[in-house]
Amino acid sequence: MTITYDEPFGPEYLRPAQAPCPNCPCCSASLCERGAASAMQCHGHVSDPESIPTVSACPCSAETTRGTHAWRLAQIRVVKHATEQPLPKAAEVVLRALAGGESFQDPTEELRGLRARRYADGNDEAWRITLLGRRYLAALDEPRYTSAVHVNSVDVKTRTAKVVVLGWHMEKEVTVLADQLGNAVDLPLTELPGRYLDVKVNLVAADPDDLVLTRIQMPEQITEDYVAVRPLWLADGGAR
Repeated sequence: MTITYDEPFGPEYLRPAQAPCPNCPCCSASLCERGAASAMQCHGHVSDPESIPTVSACPCSAETTRGTHAWRLAQIRVVKHATEQPLPKAAEVVLRALAGGESFQDPTEELRGLRARRYADGNDEAWRITLLGRRYLAALDEPRYTSAVHVNSVDVKTRTAKVVVLGWHMEKEVTVLADQLGNAVDLPLTELPGRYLDVKVNLVAADPDDLVLTRIQMPEQITEDYVAVRPLWLADGGAR
């Protein structure tokens, strides 16, 4: 006699294994692709809480990895800090001493605040300046000029925009965060392509990724000679 059983649940389907990331040991390639293009980084796109510690230090999406979304946000944050609400002089003195490998005194415990901002790292035995700390000092020292920016295109998926910073180069495209532009001028991302914007920017940068835009606004008026005139570095004395 043959005995049969009814299976009420049907066949069991397993999700196909995702390809591992070739650049890290902790994530899948698709996760790193999403993490690198997001402020949430890789750990912000993990649904399993137990997996978060594993991917929390993924270099593919970290703010210390050049070109990631988090890295671009960190550059903006640090430059705005330096140019709009800089550290007290005592903290700057300590940071410059770290950068130059000089001895210094820290009677007001500025190192604690510098470490909290991730400008410095270490402990009482050995302190060192971080890349963000060096970027802060560079932002203090480099001149910033007013320039026109033309938005060539926007990638809504990666939340990035390709722009031409006309005071830096008349043709080379620069990748920036699209949300930074849209939020500054109160426009949806789809309405940004084709727009001209006025910005403050460090036009002395050699690498396009080192251009950091701040004080973004719509131009007061676009005339026929706007494109010819606005790309020129305005004689504003490097005003921030």
